[in-house]
Amino acid sequence: MAQDAVALIKADHRKVEQLFREFEEAGDRAYKTKQQLIEQITRELEVHAAIEEETYYPAVEAKARKDGKELVAEAVEEHHVVKVLLGELSTMSAEDEAFDAKVTVLMENVRHHVEEEEQEMLPQSEKVLGEEELTRLGEEMAARRRQLGAG
Repeated sequence: MAQDAVALIKADHRKVEQLFREFEEAGDRAYKTKQQLIEQITRELEVHAAIEEETYYPAVEAKARKDGKELVAEAVEEHHVVKVLLGELSTMSAEDEAFDAKVTVLMENVRHHVEEEEQEMLPQSEKVLGEEELTRLGEEMAARRRQLGAG
């Protein structure tokens, strides 16, 4: 049974949150573990942002009222901030003094974005897009994710 777009997005959110928790539970000096987790988090977030921006957001924007369009615009900007932070982290070592602080800021941004998306955009999209369209989008997003080489 194919996941619809909303279920797929929520599953991605849970996966990233799990990785965040693993990062938070890693010891202060678990540099190698933290480095590996950030690489994994980066991959997940990059693919997630890509499939949302290419498929889900345009569909929501096409059908949404003015407030829905504003939600999409804000979400795209939030993705931008996350991408900037990921770019900076990719040039750092887990042993850098600012590494943990930057990861904390990344997690706060992503958690805020997830909360807003799940409370506002996802429920709204279920109303405006309908089951059939959400299923079609979910299939398209899953196929694109496979293409981008994520699980």
